[in-house]
Amino acid sequence: MGEKEEDTEEAWLQLRPVEPLPSQCCGSGCSPCVFDLYHQDLARWEAARASNDRSLLSGKQLQSCPSKLSPETFLAFRISALDKLTKDTYHVRFALPGNSQLSLHPGQHLILRGIVDDLEIQRAYTPISPANAKGYFEVLIKCYQTGLMSRCIKSWRVGDTAFWRGPFGNFFYKPNQYGELLMLAAGTGLAPMVPILQSITDNADDETFVTLVCCFKTFESIYLKTFLQEQAHFWNVRTFFILSQEKSPEQLPWSYREKTHFGHLDQDLIEELPDLLSKARPRTCCRDMGRISD
Repeated sequence: MGEKEEDTEEAWLQLRPVEPLPSQCCGSGCSPCVFDLYHQDLARWEAARASNDRSLLSGKQLQSCPSKLSPETFLAFRISALDKLTKDTYHVRFALPGNSQLSLHPGQHLILRGIVDDLEIQRAYTPISPANAKGYFEVLIKCYQTGLMSRCIKSWRVGDTAFWRGPFGNFFYKPNQYGELLMLAAGTGLAPMVPILQSITDNADDETFVTLVCCFKTFESIYLKTFLQEQAHFWNVRTFFILSQEKSPEQLPWSYREKTHFGHLDQDLIEELPDLLSKARPRTCCRDMGRISD
């Protein structure tokens, strides 16, 4: 009897949730955080142990074929397309069942779960697909040489599954809430701007004027060029680029030369932006068409 009790005790201890390491927190202020989930799992484990009922632990199972996102539970999504944009940046599409929608508000993000060397890690990413996209959502992810999550992402192949939870984020953009928005984005920091910008241009009643300043190293490293060019055709959108490793405007396509600055974004340049933007080619508004003509 004593050995059976000892075996049972050891079995329960093996089921005890493992407290996350500080590195497992994405640092985005999510609620619930990975530590909140740990304490919930720990309380569930303690209740199950006290009742000697393992069925009480079933709530921890990952779910697949999701119909609705959950901030607390990771759901499995299949990778339906994967494009390598640069040597370290990926554009990934995930399938949603049927014609379902992700139903995120512009400005919200998701948490991705990965396992590296038996260590669970979590990172925050903002989908760049339109809010009304049906049957899929897309993310833009940059990998780093020493990044733990980067090791997971580099191993992804079409048909694999990845686990997400959410949505998170308390900033909800509302049409015409502001007269003008200045968006400053560096590299993949462009991602959180994309759904907000697209929600504005998709809404004919939203007259918010947007200035999007994008910072990249070179012209070739600019993400989503086609999308940005299309958005810049709307009467209320203006794009401006800052390239830190380019030197001559002659190396750029003519459509970029008047709206590109060479250097880095700093306080002095921010103060200079109004003058730089005013030198860009004037545009004539065509509100009825929603786009601009030169």
